[in-house]
Amino acid sequence: MNPNSEETEKLNKIHNFMCGILDSDQSGHDSSHIDRVIGLTKKILKKEPTANQFIVLASATLHDTYDDKLFVDQREAKKKVIDFLNAIDVDPKPIIYIIDNMSWSAETFGQAKKLDINGQIVQDADRLEAIGAIAVIRAFKYAFKHQQIDYDPKIKARVLKNKTDYRNGKQTTINHFYEKLFKIKNSLNTETAKQIAKRRDEFMHEFVKEYIAEYNLDA
Repeated sequence: MNPNSEETEKLNKIHNFMCGILDSDQSGHDSSHIDRVIGLTKKILKKEPTANQFIVLASATLHDTYDDKLFVDQREAKKKVIDFLNAIDVDPKPIIYIIDNMSWSAETFGQAKKLDINGQIVQDADRLEAIGAIAVIRAFKYAFKHQQIDYDPKIKARVLKNKTDYRNGKQTTINHFYEKLFKIKNSLNTETAKQIAKRRDEFMHEFVKEYIAEYNLDA
C-alpha cells in the first residue's frame, strides 16, 4: 500500500531529520547514500505488494542514523531517533527492529533476529549500495577516513569469527572485498535485488582483478 498524505508528510520530516544527522558524513554514509538506498527500496517495493511501504521507506531513511561505525555514543544516537519518531507520532518499534537486525555483521555473526518482508527489502537495498561502482568509491572513502591502507599482498584476507574481528585488526581495502563485499550477492532476499546484484558484483570482481594486476605491474 502506498503511503497516504499524512505518511508522506511524515516521511519528509524523517528525511529532513536524517539529513541533519548525516549530511556532513565523509565515510560514504551521507544523505546521498541514503537517497540511493531509498531509490533501490522503491524499485524492490514495486515487486513486493505485501510490504508496508511507510515502514520500509522510514527504515531505509533512518538506517544509518545510529550506526555504531559512525557514532561514538550509539545509545544516545538511537535515543534521539526514537524520541524524534515519537514526537511525530510514528511508532518506532517496527522501524528500530528492522534497523537493529538488518546489518551484515549482525546477520553474519549470529546477532540478528528474523526479518519479515519489510526488513528484507531495506536490507537488500542497503546491501546493493555496498556493491558495484559507487560501492568501490564508498569503500575507499571509508578507508581514507580511517587511515586504512589500500592494499598490501603480505596482509591476507581474514576469516572473520565475530564483530570484534570485523571492526578491528589489520586490514586493507582490497581485502574488504574478499571479507565482505564479494559475499553480499549470495545474501540477498528478494528476486529484484538478486537481479540488480549480478552486474554490480561482476564489476567489483573486475575492478579488484585489474587493481591487483596494475599493482603487480602485470597490466
